[in-house]
Amino acid sequence: MNESIACNPVAKSSKKALRSALFDVRLHASRDPSISDALGRRLLDMLKRHAPRRVGFYWPLEGEFDARGAIATWLALDDTREACLPVVMQRHAALAFHAWTPDMLMKVGEHRIPVPATARDLVPELVFVPCVGFDEDGYRLGYGGGYYDRTLAGWRVAGVAPIAIGVAFEACKSAALPREPHDLPLDAIITDAGCYPLGSRAASA
Repeated sequence: MNESIACNPVAKSSKKALRSALFDVRLHASRDPSISDALGRRLLDMLKRHAPRRVGFYWPLEGEFDARGAIATWLALDDTREACLPVVMQRHAALAFHAWTPDMLMKVGEHRIPVPATARDLVPELVFVPCVGFDEDGYRLGYGGGYYDRTLAGWRVAGVAPIAIGVAFEACKSAALPREPHDLPLDAIITDAGCYPLGSRAASA
């Protein structure tokens, strides 16, 4: 693992415990259709506000909000729009993003996550990032693999950083997440009840 992703054992231990507690909370929230509907509306609202042409999102794992329906609706409104999904090309490295359409053939990728069967690299202008938990300052709790940390950091260094928006359930909000030196806040985090941090660039654009 990249040493920058594992430099604070105390914070990592705290994150692990919190992550474990939030998995059940998130799973319960994901089963409420009204919560998912509200989150889908907020996702579409973000797309309307920022008007990107290329959007990155994620294939839903158990307990995660399924954004495929909202993304498919967004794509259908304009045939110049493109969507893409993250692909693990190498463990403990940055993610690639490959073009996706609703009718595309998929295959099983790393960690048994479906990925597009056809590889066409895209760099999104806006990317939706799944969250296990989050706090009001826009910090995200992920799965601990560091994939998004590396990917977002690499884009920033290359000068092609997209707007990064976390997707979470309001029930998974924490007062303040334990942080490590490599942790950076996302531009915004949307939930079924709001957008954080209040007044952020992505939220108020």
